[in-house]
Amino acid sequence: MDFTILGSGGCMAIPKPLCRCPVCEEARQKGVPYARTGPSAFLHDENLLIDTPAEIGYQLNRSRIDRVDYLLFTHLDPDHVEGFRVVEQATIDFRTWQAYHDRSINVTLPEELNDRLGNIQSAYGPLIDFYEQQGFVRRIWFQDKMRIGETEITAISVDRGSQVSFIYVIERQGRKMVYAPCDIKPFPEQRSELHGADLLVIQPGIFETGLKDDFFYQEDHISRSTLYTFEETIALAKRLDAGRTIFVHLEEYWNRSYDDYTALEEQMDNVRFAYDGMQVTV
Repeated sequence: MDFTILGSGGCMAIPKPLCRCPVCEEARQKGVPYARTGPSAFLHDENLLIDTPAEIGYQLNRSRIDRVDYLLFTHLDPDHVEGFRVVEQATIDFRTWQAYHDRSINVTLPEELNDRLGNIQSAYGPLIDFYEQQGFVRRIWFQDKMRIGETEITAISVDRGSQVSFIYVIERQGRKMVYAPCDIKPFPEQRSELHGADLLVIQPGIFETGLKDDFFYQEDHISRSTLYTFEETIALAKRLDAGRTIFVHLEEYWNRSYDDYTALEEQMDNVRFAYDGMQVTV
């Protein structure tokens, strides 16, 4: 499997607009890999795009991707869906304001996410209704598993009450990747499908020291309900027995630069911190 991390950042891009902290200033001066855009990824084998942050159009152009056949969302938080309009930009024939006949994108979702897709709206109503009407997308939903070409995708939900989030197990030709970029606590590690992957792509969790503005996470801070600590995530990856681990969704407020993450990598085996445009073969 050939896989690109289109965007390695989290809720805030790096550099964060208007911010003059050292991490953001360095990112402005040096660009990628110090600069990071919102969370997204692309599986080249099936032209499968995962998530559409606000910067998705820029990300696709930067990585020279010229076709998207499938779109998958992990969940519907703004930093993962703000750029949903890319399906219109990528497929529209301006002469008719409908899609070119061969460019419609398959929005392929677990049924529970599909049921909530109408919550993404413009002033004119649900975006998905307009996109379907114009032929920009086709909706395909599934229960637990689906197959795209030679690739099988298993959707595993995270029990987060009223919030809906999914981890995806992606398997192709005997290789397996677990994609779990965000909102993964409590991690459903009792599921056997999540163990023994060749590659685990996961959020690193909370760094409790060295944070921006000398911030400190109190025990009752809301982030502790959605994120593990970094140490807990490392322990989780070991229990899952992943061959390699790549950390994504790297937040601006963790106050760490590309060089800081590279130094951390040198202390661990088979662990990498993603950067925008990172290409991975599984």
